[in-house]
Amino acid sequence: MAHQAERDEIANKKFVDYKDVQYLRQFMNPHAKILAKKRTGVPAARQREVALAIKRARYMALLPYLAA
Repeated sequence: MAHQAERDEIANKKFVDYKDVQYLRQFMNPHAKILAKKRTGVPAARQREVALAIKRARYMALLPYLAA
């Protein structure tokens, strides 16, 4: 989960890349589910970009669909 100090960094990032797995893991819980906008504290537009990037990373097998 992203904390307030991290939120500023997240909001200032220009491009959400599906290959940046470490960045995308901030938006997932230990069970590999995408966290809600309310939990991450990012704007709605950024949350949609992150969700799309996570889905692309899952398709490319960079992130898991389910945590084992």
